[in-house]
Amino acid sequence: MIRVLVVEDDPVAADAHRAYVERIPGFAVAGVAHTAAQAQRALRDEAGTEVDLLLLDQYLPDGTGLDLCRSLRGAGLLVDVIMVTSARDLAVVRAAVSIGVVQYLLKPFTFATLREKLERYARFRRGVDGAEVADQTDVDHLFATLRGADSALPKGMSGPTLDAVVAVLREAREGLSAGAAGDVLGMSRVTARRYLEYLADNGLAVRQPQYGQVGRPELRYQWAPA
Repeated sequence: MIRVLVVEDDPVAADAHRAYVERIPGFAVAGVAHTAAQAQRALRDEAGTEVDLLLLDQYLPDGTGLDLCRSLRGAGLLVDVIMVTSARDLAVVRAAVSIGVVQYLLKPFTFATLREKLERYARFRRGVDGAEVADQTDVDHLFATLRGADSALPKGMSGPTLDAVVAVLREAREGLSAGAAGDVLGMSRVTARRYLEYLADNGLAVRQPQYGQVGRPELRYQWAPA
């Protein structure tokens, strides 16, 4: 269970945020604070060690959410933070990223929007439960999950298979044809080509026509350089 401390000065908004969080499976409200000082006290007492996530407003009566974050980091409290604010100033966004805010949610928002953010955060938490990652692809997927950069795969494609294709392609310095990738992975040429085309369409691989044979040149795929 992920325990959330709601930090919001507006009582109506605070009640709404509490109600939203309580509707999402896997989350529980650890408490509500209306000021930075209340949030500090809540996190520093014995029960505060059980708080996993702050749902934090930027504008508080006794300071800003960013200042509160800096104070918590300085005190060694590494609780995760989702900023929930009407602040659209890019300087605020940049500062939030610099102090480790994991999500930034603009007011006003719907329940569905908050649910998506929290569900992504929960998937990220599950992904970092282990001791280490296998490779760069695992790290990229974790950050994509958290930031919302991972769009749904086309119908019929799976994440694990895509990961396998990516791993093989990254190791092939000279690139691979769809047939060669299929042979390595134990799948049909058509299936391998579908995944390779998906990577190329999304800028993660480049297509290179291979000439020298009679008829239509065969496409060769190579992992895109950084």
